[in-house]
Amino acid sequence: MPSFSRIAALFLLAQSPSTNAFAPSSLTNVAKVIPSNTALEMGPPKADVALAETYGEGSRKYRRTVYTHAEWVKHRSSDRFFGNLSTMVNSGVYKSLAKEVLATTAVATFVVLWNAIAGGYNDLQGVQHAAIVDALPMLMLPLTPFTLLSPSLGLLLVFRTNSSYGRWDEARKFWGLNINHTRDLNRMATAWYGHDGQYIDPEKRARDLQNVSLCTWAFVRSMKRHLSPPAEDEQAYQDEIRARLPPAQAEALSNAAHRPNRALYDLSVAIDKLPMHFMRKNEINKNLSIFEDTLGGSERLLSSPVPLFYTRHTARFLSTWLLLLPLALYEPFKGSWNHVAEIPATALISVFLFGIDELSTQLEEPFTILPMQGFCDKIGMWCDEIVSWRGQGLDDRQF
Repeated sequence: MPSFSRIAALFLLAQSPSTNAFAPSSLTNVAKVIPSNTALEMGPPKADVALAETYGEGSRKYRRTVYTHAEWVKHRSSDRFFGNLSTMVNSGVYKSLAKEVLATTAVATFVVLWNAIAGGYNDLQGVQHAAIVDALPMLMLPLTPFTLLSPSLGLLLVFRTNSSYGRWDEARKFWGLNINHTRDLNRMATAWYGHDGQYIDPEKRARDLQNVSLCTWAFVRSMKRHLSPPAEDEQAYQDEIRARLPPAQAEALSNAAHRPNRALYDLSVAIDKLPMHFMRKNEINKNLSIFEDTLGGSERLLSSPVPLFYTRHTARFLSTWLLLLPLALYEPFKGSWNHVAEIPATALISVFLFGIDELSTQLEEPFTILPMQGFCDKIGMWCDEIVSWRGQGLDDRQF
Protein backbone atom coordinates (compact mmCIF):
# COMPACT_ATOMS: atom_id res chain seq x y z
CA MET A 1 0.00 0.00 0.00
CA PRO A 2 1.50 3.41 -0.92
CA SER A 3 2.39 5.61 2.02
CA PHE A 4 0.43 8.69 2.92
CA SER A 5 3.36 10.88 1.95
CA ARG A 6 3.37 9.49 -1.59
CA ILE A 7 -0.39 9.96 -1.95
CA ALA A 8 -0.17 13.47 -0.59
CA ALA A 9 2.61 14.26 -3.04
CA LEU A 10 0.12 13.84 -5.90
CA PHE A 11 -1.87 16.79 -4.58
CA LEU A 12 0.95 19.19 -3.80
CA LEU A 13 0.38 22.69 -5.02
CA ALA A 14 3.13 24.92 -6.28
CA GLN A 15 4.12 27.45 -3.67
CA SER A 16 5.05 30.92 -4.90
CA PRO A 17 8.00 32.43 -2.95
CA SER A 18 6.42 35.28 -1.01
CA THR A 19 6.93 36.83 2.37
CA ASN A 20 4.39 37.98 4.91
CA ALA A 21 4.18 41.75 5.23
CA PHE A 22 3.59 41.33 8.92
CA ALA A 23 6.39 38.83 9.56
CA PRO A 24 9.04 39.88 12.07
CA SER A 25 12.20 41.15 10.44
CA SER A 26 14.51 39.17 12.71
CA LEU A 27 14.60 36.04 14.84
CA THR A 28 15.28 37.83 18.08
CA ASN A 29 11.74 37.27 19.36
CA VAL A 30 11.33 33.67 18.26
CA ALA A 31 9.98 31.49 21.09
CA LYS A 32 10.39 34.38 23.49
CA VAL A 33 7.51 35.12 25.81
CA ILE A 34 6.84 38.81 26.30
CA PRO A 35 5.04 39.40 29.60
CA SER A 36 1.74 41.22 29.71
CA ASN A 37 1.58 44.86 30.64
CA THR A 38 -1.80 44.32 32.27
CA ALA A 39 -1.62 43.45 35.96
CA LEU A 40 -3.59 40.35 36.87
CA GLU A 41 -5.91 41.14 39.76
CA MET A 42 -6.92 37.81 41.31
CA GLY A 43 -8.30 36.91 44.68
CA PRO A 44 -9.71 39.28 47.32
CA PRO A 45 -8.55 42.92 47.41
CA LYS A 46 -5.46 43.62 49.45
CA ALA A 47 -5.57 45.73 52.60
CA ASP A 48 -4.25 48.84 50.86
CA VAL A 49 -6.98 48.83 48.19
CA ALA A 50 -9.44 51.74 48.20
CA LEU A 51 -12.80 51.05 49.85
CA ALA A 52 -14.65 51.61 46.55
CA GLU A 53 -12.86 48.59 45.07
CA THR A 54 -13.88 46.18 47.83
CA TYR A 55 -17.47 45.90 46.62
CA GLY A 56 -19.69 46.62 43.62
CA GLU A 57 -18.26 47.34 40.20
CA GLY A 58 -14.77 48.08 41.51
CA SER A 59 -14.43 44.62 43.03
CA ARG A 60 -15.13 42.64 39.87
CA LYS A 61 -11.49 42.58 38.78
CA TYR A 62 -10.62 40.80 42.02
CA ARG A 63 -13.01 37.95 41.23
CA ARG A 64 -10.93 36.65 38.29
CA THR A 65 -9.78 33.65 40.24
CA VAL A 66 -7.52 30.95 38.77
CA TYR A 67 -7.24 27.82 40.89
CA THR A 68 -4.21 25.61 41.24
CA HIS A 69 -3.76 22.57 43.49
CA ALA A 70 -2.97 24.81 46.45
CA GLU A 71 -6.23 26.74 46.08
CA TRP A 72 -8.22 23.51 45.80
CA VAL A 73 -6.69 22.21 49.01
CA LYS A 74 -7.73 25.41 50.78
CA HIS A 75 -11.14 25.23 49.13
CA ARG A 76 -11.73 21.76 50.61
CA SER A 77 -10.33 22.65 54.03
CA SER A 78 -12.39 21.58 57.04
CA ASP A 79 -11.96 25.12 58.38
CA ARG A 80 -13.76 26.66 55.43
CA PHE A 81 -17.08 27.06 57.29
CA PHE A 82 -15.58 29.09 60.11
CA GLY A 83 -13.48 31.03 57.62
CA ASN A 84 -16.51 31.94 55.53
CA LEU A 85 -18.47 33.06 58.59
CA SER A 86 -15.57 35.11 59.94
CA THR A 87 -15.26 37.05 56.66
CA MET A 88 -18.95 37.90 56.27
CA VAL A 89 -18.41 41.53 57.23
CA ASN A 90 -15.72 41.83 54.53
CA SER A 91 -17.81 40.26 51.77
CA GLY A 92 -18.04 42.45 48.70
CA VAL A 93 -21.44 40.95 47.89
CA TYR A 94 -22.88 41.94 51.25
CA LYS A 95 -21.30 45.38 51.15
CA SER A 96 -23.08 45.98 47.86
CA LEU A 97 -26.41 45.37 49.61
CA ALA A 98 -26.01 48.05 52.26
CA LYS A 99 -28.80 50.29 50.94
CA GLU A 100 -31.30 47.46 50.49
CA VAL A 101 -30.62 45.93 53.91
CA LEU A 102 -30.72 49.36 55.53
CA ALA A 103 -34.16 49.96 53.99
CA THR A 104 -35.70 46.72 55.26
CA THR A 105 -34.06 47.11 58.67
CA ALA A 106 -35.41 50.67 58.89
CA VAL A 107 -38.91 49.35 58.18
CA ALA A 108 -38.52 46.71 60.91
CA THR A 109 -37.28 49.35 63.36
CA PHE A 110 -40.18 51.64 62.46
CA VAL A 111 -42.69 48.82 62.99
CA VAL A 112 -41.28 48.01 66.43
CA LEU A 113 -41.30 51.68 67.53
CA TRP A 114 -44.74 52.40 66.05
CA ASN A 115 -46.34 49.39 67.69
CA ALA A 116 -44.69 50.27 71.01
CA ILE A 117 -46.33 53.68 70.82
CA ALA A 118 -49.68 52.32 69.60
CA GLY A 119 -49.93 49.11 71.64
CA GLY A 120 -47.77 49.57 74.70
CA TYR A 121 -44.27 48.47 75.68
CA ASN A 122 -42.14 46.96 78.45
CA ASP A 123 -39.44 48.99 80.10
CA LEU A 124 -36.02 47.67 81.04
CA GLN A 125 -37.38 46.41 84.37
CA GLY A 126 -40.05 44.39 82.56
CA VAL A 127 -42.93 46.63 83.63
CA GLN A 128 -45.77 46.77 81.10
CA HIS A 129 -46.83 50.25 80.00
CA ALA A 130 -49.99 51.22 78.16
CA ALA A 131 -50.07 52.68 74.67
CA ILE A 132 -48.78 56.21 74.41
CA VAL A 133 -51.30 57.07 71.69
CA ASP A 134 -54.43 54.95 71.84
CA ALA A 135 -55.84 56.17 68.52
CA LEU A 136 -53.00 54.73 66.43
CA PRO A 137 -53.55 51.33 64.77
CA MET A 138 -51.09 48.48 65.21
CA LEU A 139 -48.93 47.74 62.15
CA MET A 140 -49.18 44.01 61.56
CA LEU A 141 -49.88 41.53 58.76
CA PRO A 142 -50.58 37.81 58.92
CA LEU A 143 -47.66 35.55 58.05
CA THR A 144 -49.78 33.30 55.79
CA PRO A 145 -49.49 35.41 52.55
CA PHE A 146 -45.70 35.41 52.86
CA THR A 147 -45.70 31.66 53.41
CA LEU A 148 -47.87 31.13 50.33
CA LEU A 149 -45.70 33.40 48.17
CA SER A 150 -42.37 31.94 49.32
CA PRO A 151 -42.32 29.02 46.80
CA SER A 152 -43.04 31.39 43.90
CA LEU A 153 -40.30 33.77 45.01
CA GLY A 154 -37.93 30.84 45.40
CA LEU A 155 -38.64 29.63 41.86
CA LEU A 156 -38.00 33.10 40.45
CA LEU A 157 -34.67 33.36 42.29
CA VAL A 158 -33.61 29.84 41.33
CA PHE A 159 -34.32 30.44 37.65
CA ARG A 160 -32.53 33.79 37.79
CA THR A 161 -29.48 32.26 39.45
CA ASN A 162 -29.35 29.26 37.13
CA SER A 163 -29.66 31.48 34.06
CA SER A 164 -26.86 33.75 35.21
CA TYR A 165 -24.57 30.85 36.12
CA GLY A 166 -25.32 29.26 32.75
CA ARG A 167 -24.13 32.44 31.05
CA TRP A 168 -20.89 32.41 33.09
CA ASP A 169 -20.37 28.74 32.34
CA GLU A 170 -20.95 29.29 28.62
CA ALA A 171 -18.46 32.17 28.52
CA ARG A 172 -15.86 30.06 30.34
CA LYS A 173 -16.39 27.24 27.84
CA PHE A 174 -15.88 29.66 24.95
CA TRP A 175 -12.50 30.60 26.38
CA GLY A 176 -11.77 26.94 26.99
CA LEU A 177 -12.33 26.32 23.28
CA ASN A 178 -10.03 29.23 22.49
CA ILE A 179 -7.30 27.75 24.68
CA ASN A 180 -7.68 24.26 23.20
CA HIS A 181 -7.80 25.27 19.56
CA THR A 182 -5.01 27.86 19.70
CA ARG A 183 -2.72 25.08 20.88
CA ASP A 184 -4.14 22.72 18.28
CA LEU A 185 -3.61 25.25 15.49
CA ASN A 186 0.01 25.95 16.39
CA ARG A 187 0.77 22.28 16.93
CA MET A 188 -0.45 21.39 13.45
CA ALA A 189 1.32 24.35 11.85
CA THR A 190 4.58 23.37 13.55
CA ALA A 191 4.37 19.66 12.81
CA TRP A 192 3.18 20.02 9.20
CA TYR A 193 5.37 22.89 8.07
CA GLY A 194 6.88 22.22 4.65
CA HIS A 195 6.31 19.60 1.93
CA ASP A 196 7.53 16.03 2.15
CA GLY A 197 11.10 15.82 0.96
CA GLN A 198 11.41 19.58 0.48
CA TYR A 199 14.35 21.42 2.04
CA ILE A 200 13.24 23.65 4.90
CA ASP A 201 15.17 26.81 5.65
CA PRO A 202 15.28 26.94 9.48
CA GLU A 203 15.29 30.75 9.62
CA LYS A 204 12.29 31.14 7.32
CA ARG A 205 10.48 28.38 9.16
CA ALA A 206 11.09 30.13 12.49
CA ARG A 207 9.84 33.45 11.09
CA ASP A 208 6.71 31.93 9.56
CA LEU A 209 5.75 29.95 12.64
CA GLN A 210 6.50 32.82 15.00
CA ASN A 211 4.18 34.93 12.90
CA VAL A 212 1.44 32.30 13.29
CA SER A 213 2.00 32.31 17.04
CA LEU A 214 1.83 36.09 17.27
CA CYS A 215 -1.30 36.26 15.12
CA THR A 216 -2.92 33.61 17.31
CA TRP A 217 -2.13 35.61 20.43
CA ALA A 218 -3.31 38.82 18.73
CA PHE A 219 -6.73 37.27 18.13
CA VAL A 220 -7.37 36.20 21.71
CA ARG A 221 -5.95 39.48 23.06
CA SER A 222 -8.19 41.44 20.68
CA MET A 223 -11.16 39.33 21.74
CA LYS A 224 -10.37 40.07 25.38
CA ARG A 225 -10.23 43.80 24.61
CA HIS A 226 -13.48 43.52 22.62
CA LEU A 227 -15.25 42.06 25.67
CA SER A 228 -13.70 44.37 28.30
CA PRO A 229 -14.58 47.94 29.34
CA PRO A 230 -12.51 50.45 27.32
CA ALA A 231 -11.47 52.38 30.42
CA GLU A 232 -9.95 49.25 31.94
CA ASP A 233 -8.20 47.65 28.98
CA GLU A 234 -7.70 49.99 26.02
CA GLN A 235 -4.34 51.44 27.05
CA ALA A 236 -2.98 48.05 28.12
CA TYR A 237 -4.14 46.55 24.83
CA GLN A 238 -2.40 49.24 22.80
CA ASP A 239 0.81 48.80 24.79
CA GLU A 240 0.81 45.02 24.37
CA ILE A 241 0.12 44.81 20.64
CA ARG A 242 2.71 47.49 19.88
CA ALA A 243 5.27 45.68 22.03
CA ARG A 244 4.72 42.26 20.45
CA LEU A 245 3.53 42.82 16.88
CA PRO A 246 5.28 44.41 13.90
CA PRO A 247 4.36 48.12 13.64
CA ALA A 248 2.29 47.77 10.45
CA GLN A 249 0.23 44.91 11.87
CA ALA A 250 -0.26 46.64 15.22
CA GLU A 251 -1.42 49.83 13.51
CA ALA A 252 -3.86 47.97 11.26
CA LEU A 253 -5.23 46.08 14.26
CA SER A 254 -5.57 49.22 16.35
CA ASN A 255 -7.47 51.08 13.60
CA ALA A 256 -9.84 48.23 12.74
CA ALA A 257 -13.53 48.77 13.47
CA HIS A 258 -13.79 45.15 14.66
CA ARG A 259 -10.39 44.17 15.98
CA PRO A 260 -10.98 40.42 16.54
CA ASN A 261 -12.14 40.05 12.93
CA ARG A 262 -9.01 41.84 11.74
CA ALA A 263 -6.86 39.59 13.93
CA LEU A 264 -8.56 36.50 12.48
CA TYR A 265 -7.87 37.81 8.98
CA ASP A 266 -4.18 38.27 9.82
CA LEU A 267 -4.09 34.73 11.18
CA SER A 268 -5.72 33.40 8.01
CA VAL A 269 -3.10 35.15 5.89
CA ALA A 270 -0.28 33.79 8.04
CA ILE A 271 -1.63 30.23 7.68
CA ASP A 272 -2.17 30.59 3.95
CA LYS A 273 1.49 31.54 3.44
CA LEU A 274 2.79 28.41 5.15
CA PRO A 275 4.43 25.98 2.68
CA MET A 276 2.26 22.93 3.21
CA HIS A 277 -0.40 20.88 1.46
CA PHE A 278 -3.75 22.60 1.06
CA MET A 279 -5.57 19.75 2.80
CA ARG A 280 -3.49 20.36 5.89
CA LYS A 281 -4.19 24.08 5.67
CA ASN A 282 -7.90 23.26 5.55
CA GLU A 283 -7.56 21.29 8.76
CA ILE A 284 -5.79 24.20 10.43
CA ASN A 285 -8.38 26.66 9.18
CA LYS A 286 -11.16 24.70 10.88
CA ASN A 287 -9.86 26.15 14.13
CA LEU A 288 -10.50 29.65 12.83
CA SER A 289 -14.16 28.81 12.25
CA ILE A 290 -14.34 27.72 15.88
CA PHE A 291 -12.74 31.02 16.93
CA GLU A 292 -15.44 32.85 14.97
CA ASP A 293 -18.09 30.85 16.81
CA THR A 294 -16.63 31.59 20.25
CA LEU A 295 -16.36 35.27 19.35
CA GLY A 296 -19.95 35.43 18.11
CA GLY A 297 -21.24 33.54 21.13
CA SER A 298 -19.40 35.89 23.48
CA GLU A 299 -20.83 38.93 21.69
CA ARG A 300 -24.29 37.42 22.11
CA LEU A 301 -23.79 37.05 25.87
CA LEU A 302 -22.41 40.57 26.18
CA SER A 303 -25.20 42.26 24.23
CA SER A 304 -28.20 40.20 25.40
CA PRO A 305 -28.91 40.05 29.14
CA VAL A 306 -31.52 37.87 30.81
CA PRO A 307 -34.82 39.46 29.62
CA LEU A 308 -35.20 42.68 31.56
CA PHE A 309 -38.89 42.18 32.33
CA TYR A 310 -37.99 38.96 34.14
CA THR A 311 -35.15 40.57 36.07
CA ARG A 312 -37.25 43.58 37.03
CA HIS A 313 -40.27 41.52 38.09
CA THR A 314 -38.05 39.34 40.29
CA ALA A 315 -36.43 42.41 41.86
CA ARG A 316 -39.81 44.05 42.51
CA PHE A 317 -41.26 40.85 43.93
CA LEU A 318 -38.27 40.35 46.24
CA SER A 319 -38.12 43.99 47.35
CA THR A 320 -41.84 44.18 48.12
CA TRP A 321 -41.76 40.84 49.95
CA LEU A 322 -38.85 41.90 52.15
CA LEU A 323 -40.09 45.43 52.82
CA LEU A 324 -43.45 44.10 54.04
CA LEU A 325 -42.01 41.13 55.90
CA PRO A 326 -41.37 43.09 59.16
CA LEU A 327 -45.13 43.61 59.47
CA ALA A 328 -45.61 39.83 59.50
CA LEU A 329 -42.66 39.11 61.79
CA TYR A 330 -43.90 41.36 64.59
CA GLU A 331 -46.21 38.78 66.18
CA PRO A 332 -43.86 35.75 65.85
CA PHE A 333 -41.18 37.68 67.80
CA LYS A 334 -43.45 38.55 70.73
CA GLY A 335 -41.23 36.46 72.98
CA SER A 336 -38.40 38.98 72.66
CA TRP A 337 -38.28 42.27 74.54
CA ASN A 338 -40.74 44.58 72.78
CA HIS A 339 -40.44 42.33 69.68
CA VAL A 340 -37.03 43.89 69.07
CA ALA A 341 -35.49 40.60 67.82
CA GLU A 342 -37.31 41.03 64.53
CA ILE A 343 -34.91 43.85 63.61
CA PRO A 344 -31.73 41.71 63.35
CA ALA A 345 -33.81 38.84 61.93
CA THR A 346 -35.09 41.09 59.16
CA ALA A 347 -31.55 42.30 58.44
CA LEU A 348 -30.21 38.75 58.21
CA ILE A 349 -33.05 37.52 55.99
CA SER A 350 -32.56 40.55 53.73
CA VAL A 351 -28.81 39.94 53.42
CA PHE A 352 -29.27 36.36 52.32
CA LEU A 353 -32.23 36.85 49.94
CA PHE A 354 -30.94 40.06 48.39
CA GLY A 355 -27.57 38.30 48.23
CA ILE A 356 -29.01 35.64 45.93
CA ASP A 357 -30.24 38.32 43.55
CA GLU A 358 -26.90 40.12 43.79
CA LEU A 359 -25.03 36.93 42.90
CA SER A 360 -27.24 36.53 39.85
CA THR A 361 -26.58 40.09 38.77
CA GLN A 362 -22.81 39.72 39.21
CA LEU A 363 -22.75 36.48 37.20
CA GLU A 364 -25.01 37.71 34.40
CA GLU A 365 -22.21 39.57 32.62
CA PRO A 366 -19.39 37.03 32.93
CA PHE A 367 -16.48 38.56 31.05
CA THR A 368 -15.31 41.11 33.61
CA ILE A 369 -15.05 38.37 36.26
CA LEU A 370 -13.28 35.85 34.01
CA PRO A 371 -9.45 35.88 34.09
CA MET A 372 -9.26 36.62 30.36
CA GLN A 373 -5.89 38.36 30.66
CA GLY A 374 -4.47 35.25 32.28
CA PHE A 375 -5.89 33.15 29.44
CA CYS A 376 -4.30 35.42 26.83
CA ASP A 377 -0.91 35.41 28.52
CA LYS A 378 -0.92 31.62 28.81
CA ILE A 379 -2.00 31.20 25.19
CA GLY A 380 0.81 33.47 24.02
CA MET A 381 3.36 31.57 26.11
CA TRP A 382 2.15 28.13 25.02
CA CYS A 383 2.01 29.05 21.33
CA ASP A 384 5.50 30.53 21.42
CA GLU A 385 6.77 27.33 22.97
CA ILE A 386 4.98 25.06 20.48
CA VAL A 387 6.33 26.84 17.40
CA SER A 388 9.87 26.55 18.75
CA TRP A 389 9.72 22.76 18.40
CA ARG A 390 11.12 20.91 15.41
CA GLY A 391 8.67 19.66 12.82
CA GLN A 392 8.73 17.17 9.98
CA GLY A 393 12.05 16.84 8.18
CA LEU A 394 13.94 18.52 11.02
CA ASP A 395 14.21 15.69 13.51
CA ASP A 396 17.96 15.37 12.97
CA ARG A 397 18.70 19.04 12.53
CA GLN A 398 19.46 21.48 15.34
CA PHE A 399 18.69 25.14 14.87
